[in-house]
Amino acid sequence: MNNNEATDKLSPLKPLTSEQQQLVHQVLEFTTNHLKEQSTPAIFTIFGDAGTGKSVVLSHLFNEIQAAARVDPESPLYKTTNKFVVNHPEILKVYRQIAGDQPHLLKKDFMRPTSLINQLDKANQTIDVAVIDEAHLLLSKPDHYNNFYHDNQLVEIIKRSKVVIIVFDQYQVLRMKSLWTPERLRQITSLYPHAEYHLKHQFRMTASDDLIQWMNDLTDGEIKPLPADSRQNYDFRVYDDAEEMRQAIVQRNKEVGLSRILSTSGYPSTLDGGKHYIKEGRFKMPWDQYNFTVTPWAEIHETINEVGSIYTCQGFDLNYAGIIIGPIFSQNPANNHLQIHLDKFTDVEAFKKRADLTDPKEIKRLEERMLLNALNVIMKRGVLGTYLYAHDSRLRATLFRLYHDLVSVQKRK
Repeated sequence: MNNNEATDKLSPLKPLTSEQQQLVHQVLEFTTNHLKEQSTPAIFTIFGDAGTGKSVVLSHLFNEIQAAARVDPESPLYKTTNKFVVNHPEILKVYRQIAGDQPHLLKKDFMRPTSLINQLDKANQTIDVAVIDEAHLLLSKPDHYNNFYHDNQLVEIIKRSKVVIIVFDQYQVLRMKSLWTPERLRQITSLYPHAEYHLKHQFRMTASDDLIQWMNDLTDGEIKPLPADSRQNYDFRVYDDAEEMRQAIVQRNKEVGLSRILSTSGYPSTLDGGKHYIKEGRFKMPWDQYNFTVTPWAEIHETINEVGSIYTCQGFDLNYAGIIIGPIFSQNPANNHLQIHLDKFTDVEAFKKRADLTDPKEIKRLEERMLLNALNVIMKRGVLGTYLYAHDSRLRATLFRLYHDLVSVQKRK
């Protein structure tokens, strides 16, 4: 493991499984068939949860598309114009770093969606193939702050492309302006020739399937006993002292690199250029700062002294992740379920109103789901280990007891 892990895991040189390789060929065949027809746009959707290898499939796929477009006169892709799109500045940095090391990829091949749409309109052009990573981050409403004046970024990219290939994870939808569900997505894709594929095997984490399911249950709001194999081939721990957890993460970072503290919302945070601190007993660290460099946040050495947010860690692997479950979550006093405190959520941009949502119950349900999604995303960053600490005293005690019970049983064995 090294500090280029973020770029290594998305490199088109990284070996694929037979399933992933077969999927790349399937999508390439779909793409070339529809380019030959040149009738209506066609869409291929790859579904998959966090860590199922969606992005590395796209990286290989786009590398093959661009190699054919630039050097293979026998290919239907030869001299086609193609773009790779991702609406996440930190992930975009990774892809552009990769492009600098590959003979058939250029940094300008990789763009934010609004930049692509506006650039094509200015030149009155279209493209042949659009490959979209993290399609669940595409805007589904206007966002004038980011110079997007249409209603839906996916719709606008489809209008300007012959083939669109996307990856989608409904559990990574985090903001109202990027509100997506499988149903909302299919309302668009069903209008065109389309195909789907579902990736299911977890590649990121060395954790057992049972522990990953426990994390999924927790981020669905249910606190269950930890499975017996929670620490098998995986360093899973629960702390009742956030500072002790921080010290352990610092030590892991010295040993293998790419180990960071992450937190859910619920602590003071404002994009005003100043530092805002997370305090938990002896623990005191500032939130991550806006990253103006070309290096992804997780690969900057100094960020070991910051707490990463969902917006800097989404889409990235860490070797070890120390997770603070913040004040927006507590344990229901009556049972082993999470309570969600929307009033303690501090990201004012996330829940801006939408004209197409008017039912208060539906809005509340969606907002709560997005907060659980964010917890799920940050809990699945650690390749080798995940450490947990909870702000709420009842939740912290329950998680620590479940962990202590697990360790005690293992010691007796």
